[in-house]
Amino acid sequence: MEWMIFAVLCGYFIKGMCGFANTLIIGSILSFVKNNVDISPVELLLGYPANSFLAWKFRRKIDWKVTLPLSVMVVLGAVPGALILKNADTQVIKIVFGLVVMFLALEMLLRFYRQGEPKATHPAVLVIFALLSGVMSGMFGIGALLAAYISRTVKGSGSFKGTLGFVFFVDNTFRIILYSVTGVLQLETLTTVAVLLPFMLMSFALGMLAAKKVNEKNIKKLVTVLLMVSGLSLILSNIGSLFS
Repeated sequence: MEWMIFAVLCGYFIKGMCGFANTLIIGSILSFVKNNVDISPVELLLGYPANSFLAWKFRRKIDWKVTLPLSVMVVLGAVPGALILKNADTQVIKIVFGLVVMFLALEMLLRFYRQGEPKATHPAVLVIFALLSGVMSGMFGIGALLAAYISRTVKGSGSFKGTLGFVFFVDNTFRIILYSVTGVLQLETLTTVAVLLPFMLMSFALGMLAAKKVNEKNIKKLVTVLLMVSGLSLILSNIGSLFS
């Protein structure tokens, strides 16, 4: 439980500051000691109130032209993701998760050094981003692909957090139902969430306060480096176990 508390404190502090990356951080920390099928439902229930709050707080800045199609695509992708999570080999899932973490962290890091305004994104890319994000949400709860796309299509931190928060809210609502039907969500999960909830609320609130005083870009750079190291470690440790 100590590892889970530590992961939640780290993940939701960053969530409060940036609006996302909590699942990447929590998953990266806990994947060394737990299986993803045990991590994802806990993180899902913990993230539900946080995402609901962000969607409500920034509701007037939500870009509905971006939000509505993304929500539909994410829901469609969540179904195969949840089935893969329940039935796939644990070590293979962790290797895939490590690769996903490294790719997303590298993409986030490179964006800090790009010059000029982002180029317009083709609608087909939107569909690919959203479906892949839905699959990853179903498996790991990761929505960083959505964050990467939304950051290119909306202006301002408030619009980003509101739009992303609402898409996460829709995704979370659907996955709670889906996890319950498929048996991924267990009664034991609720007990764990009840213990972790106060830590989530505290760190999330502190993160939102810190966002007003700390340079957000520096925090994001540190997060991406830590994620890349965690992803690489996860891949190497599980490749060795897979072939042993």
